[in-house]
Amino acid sequence: MNDSASDDSLELSLVNDLREIGAAAEKIDAYCESLGVSPQIVYAVNLSIDEILTNTISYGYDDDAEHRIGLTLRVDGDTLVVVIEDDGRPFDSSLTREPDVDATLEERALGGLGLFLVQQMMDDVAYRRTDNRNIITLTKSAAAEETP
Repeated sequence: MNDSASDDSLELSLVNDLREIGAAAEKIDAYCESLGVSPQIVYAVNLSIDEILTNTISYGYDDDAEHRIGLTLRVDGDTLVVVIEDDGRPFDSSLTREPDVDATLEERALGGLGLFLVQQMMDDVAYRRTDNRNIITLTKSAAAEETP
């Protein structure tokens, strides 16, 4: 993993290997702590990033080649902005059906709970496809004191 940090942003470049996620989470924790972001907000952001990276690494590529995933975390006023960029297959999570959380485990379709969780924990989740790259932007108010 390659990374760079400044007072206003943290930039990470990960390979498509699930083992990279833990190291990224530690760097995100340290960066947010240096900004005085509450642990509840850091937890929500890290959990959301973990879910998106896991899905991208596990399902986003049609080959076993090494791919780079870019992750930028920055502060915009009192809002944390996360941008995750990859060259995987197009996947707009906003087009997925919301899971039936009231269904029993036997009745519930597999998958989809992680993306639902991301949408619940973040203030906004936006997707776009540019130059054959998926770009997911997450925002979370750093002023909020609680998560769902």
